[in-house]
Amino acid sequence: MDAPLALYRRYRPETFAEVIGQEHVTDPLRHALAANRVNHAYLFSGPRGCGKTTSARILARALNCEQAPIADPCGECQSCRDLARGGPGSVDVIEIDAASHGGVDDARDLRERAFFAPVNSRYKVYIIDEAHMVSPQGFNALLKLVEEPPPHLKFIFATTEPDKVIGTIRSRTHHYPFRLVPPKQLGEYLMQLCSAEGVTLDPRALPLVVRAGAGSVRDTLSVLDQLLGGAGPEGVTYELAVQLLGYTPDSLLDEAVSAFAARDGGTVFSVVDKVIESGQDPRRFAEDLLQRLRDLVILAAVPTAIETGLLDVPGDRGERLAQQASGFGPSELTRAADIVSTALVDFRGATAPRLMLELMCARILVPGADNSVEGFQARLERIERRLSGGGTAPAPDHAPAPGQAAL
Repeated sequence: MDAPLALYRRYRPETFAEVIGQEHVTDPLRHALAANRVNHAYLFSGPRGCGKTTSARILARALNCEQAPIADPCGECQSCRDLARGGPGSVDVIEIDAASHGGVDDARDLRERAFFAPVNSRYKVYIIDEAHMVSPQGFNALLKLVEEPPPHLKFIFATTEPDKVIGTIRSRTHHYPFRLVPPKQLGEYLMQLCSAEGVTLDPRALPLVVRAGAGSVRDTLSVLDQLLGGAGPEGVTYELAVQLLGYTPDSLLDEAVSAFAARDGGTVFSVVDKVIESGQDPRRFAEDLLQRLRDLVILAAVPTAIETGLLDVPGDRGERLAQQASGFGPSELTRAADIVSTALVDFRGATAPRLMLELMCARILVPGADNSVEGFQARLERIERRLSGGGTAPAPDHAPAPGQAAL
């Protein structure tokens, strides 16, 4: 029995309506298709894994659909079936990887073949992936063809670096920039896929998967595919996601943040020791700590952030975050976040990552050694918090005034 295809291939969208997070691109394209106002050349740009090549294939299907002009391919005609997910493909829709076919000779060969009419379809469509890899000479060889193509020819360029596509080509295309998918929308999509796959996904593990994918649908589905492959009968648990993705467990972050609030250096450095002894990456721990401090900064500034959806965290974790935020002042939190952010830059190429991590924690623990404005504000907030908690400020030692007799 053959293993199933990867998730990002099994669930590749077949219509523009199925493409998530790119409505600013798919809606205008659907209107253009329905009104039969399709341009002869398009440039799709954006980060990897956000739907450029998929949208190019959908556009090619819609152009060659027997019911065209139509906003979405019908999925029933021969052309739609050939170009469907898992279909045999069409000789009239040619995908070219410019990373390996970007030279001037490849461009000349494409130019010679382009003038032949399509075999079975209305249009001959060239999808040129990684278009920024085409050499300047290759683009110049294509320039006249892209500028004045025969009526049966359409070009779709897809690239992650549109600035490397020469201006003369860009000026002859309709440029559509794709974007990274928002975390909330991506999380909802993952829950739908898990439901379709019949697998349980722990709500605490969902933010980790979304964060690992960094807004790229393909990368996120690859991460989820890895977790589904290693999941047991209970599904994708939080512990499995933490171990496979290398993130810091919440319990360890809770321990570190509570120790920072209490200025408990012993606990802070024991957490650092646990990070090192368990084989975790110190830089990843610093990244996770910065993410936690970011959540606390937002929660301190907007106490209703969890209720309003500004912070997407489970209910029980929200209570812990609110409790942790109350242990800091706003200046303390922003100062700690600044220190961790600066340390992340220093981690690059560091030969002693444990030492860098310990120094970072020491700077957070000792605001008294920080003579900056943030350091003074952090010390002032600690004093105010003590006083508001019922403590009294120590009485200053007053020396007798000049000329006053000591009693």
